[in-house]
Amino acid sequence: MDQKDRRRYLIERLLREQPKYDKIQIPDRDSEQKKLLRSLMNVRMPGGIDDIFLQVQDSYLSEEAEKKGIVTLADTDEMQPDIYLWKGDITRIKAGAIVNAANSGMTGCYQPCHNCIDNCIHTYAGIQLRNYCNDMMRKQGYQEPAGQAKITPSFNLPCDYVIHTVGPMVQGNLTEEHERLLRSCYESCLRIAEEHDVNSIAFCCISTGVFGFPNERAAQIAVETVKKYKAETKSKMKVVFNVFKDEDERLYEQLLG
Repeated sequence: MDQKDRRRYLIERLLREQPKYDKIQIPDRDSEQKKLLRSLMNVRMPGGIDDIFLQVQDSYLSEEAEKKGIVTLADTDEMQPDIYLWKGDITRIKAGAIVNAANSGMTGCYQPCHNCIDNCIHTYAGIQLRNYCNDMMRKQGYQEPAGQAKITPSFNLPCDYVIHTVGPMVQGNLTEEHERLLRSCYESCLRIAEEHDVNSIAFCCISTGVFGFPNERAAQIAVETVKKYKAETKSKMKVVFNVFKDEDERLYEQLLG
């Protein structure tokens, strides 16, 4: 079974699983098939599925990851001792952990093909991640507060773990409480990473974008918090600041020299 066969099998299975989509025609073009598969994975509610589906999905996602290219610390720019900067898709990074900017439901983004990091991470990890997060949140019994962190397996991603944190949402003026919560996100991620013997962690730009935290202040807090944590704990953990936009790359270059 090659990638085309795997993709068609996965699409057909997901369509059969959700009868309301039974009139959707599978397009011929690879790019459109990939978009449809991602959309179906995005909207799929948590729930079990058989081992055959998972084996095909895992093989498919593994080959897609190889095609995109795996990024190691050697491919990133060391800006200061043990602090790195890299611009690109965080799902390509092979590190001890990558950080997901999650929402309070913690089971991923359900909007088809949305370009947020939460959507990307859940898409390329596979449906196991949503199921794992759903079980975790069901046991917790309440939505995840901002400023904390939870760690999960990475499933089909090249990293070892995914650390999920809910950043503060800024609607209106930025407040001291927003800043305190963002610091807490970075501190919580670093602490839980240390507890799991993670030796490298890649941070996304938590709370920027749709959460409305001003990019410049968010970058300042990120750098200040990481450097303070490393100084106070003598941590040898390697930290990658992962950015996606030119604006954020410029900000981190200025802050890290």
